[in-house]
Amino acid sequence: MTTAPQVTSDAIALVLPLESAAYGPAAEAVKAGFLAAARRAGIASRIRVIGHGDDGVLPALEAASNGGVALVVGPLTRDDLKTVIAMAPSHPRMIALNQTDDGSPLPENAYALTLSVDSDAVQLARVARADGARTVAVVVSSGPLQRRFAAAFGGEWQNNGQSPPSQYAFDPNPELLGQFRRELAARPPDAVLLAIDSDDTALAKSFLPPARVYAVSHIADDLAPPMLRDLEGVRYIEIPWLAEPERVTPAGPPRTPYESPLQERLYALGLDALALAQMFAEPVPPDRAELDGATGHLSLTSARTFARQGTVMVIHDGHAMPDPAGR
Repeated sequence: MTTAPQVTSDAIALVLPLESAAYGPAAEAVKAGFLAAARRAGIASRIRVIGHGDDGVLPALEAASNGGVALVVGPLTRDDLKTVIAMAPSHPRMIALNQTDDGSPLPENAYALTLSVDSDAVQLARVARADGARTVAVVVSSGPLQRRFAAAFGGEWQNNGQSPPSQYAFDPNPELLGQFRRELAARPPDAVLLAIDSDDTALAKSFLPPARVYAVSHIADDLAPPMLRDLEGVRYIEIPWLAEPERVTPAGPPRTPYESPLQERLYALGLDALALAQMFAEPVPPDRAELDGATGHLSLTSARTFARQGTVMVIHDGHAMPDPAGR
């Protein structure tokens, strides 16, 4: 067991790749949300922002450790988290803003808050079961995010003893799409999960038999109403900050307009990270934690990750809206 550095203050260090060309804009959005929430909570003076570049997470973490902070919030990227776990066994209590690639356990004094699509996939599997589906077909493209989404859905789907989903590789080749249509027509499922790129979702949907359709999160990002009409009835998961702004905003910090829905989600991640940081910067961290946050309902699991339940969305008449039957 490795001893954590000595805590000499109630400061909270926010460790982000602010100097990275690739991840700097994402880090800035998280920082903006975190500091907005800190100002609203009246604890801005306790926050120490430590920025770093692509290979600088270890010196940044060391600076936080040397400062005797009560808690580190970060790192933001999977690679930086992997580096910290492998090369910095002694570090302050930490809320990482990502998760390990392989689902390996976190260090003893670390927690994970993430916007990972894995949580959305697990929630959709439960929604599909609640909707009465007994057989599911999963259509997945070759991207790593889509494969991870499909795997998380399939894992949760089988948790209640259901047989594994039928799986189909998506290929836009017309001949292969025709074969795909014939195979599904021969064994029509109760529901279909589309774990494919947003640009291909409407095409894939046009080849499906009548069934409930669920899709990878964020499929509606930047799609105009005419394109959304092609996705009529598709369900997916969104964070409350974007799905129900009128419900979330009055109780929280002012909204910061961003051009990208992704940056909006990262800003919301910063809001929730601050709320949790207040709890976990205490001398004794809580064993249980629940938060109705901007990114969803968060609950601490035994693996010290925060399970996240978002808002079930449905596309209807060219618009994305909370599903009236959302569970």
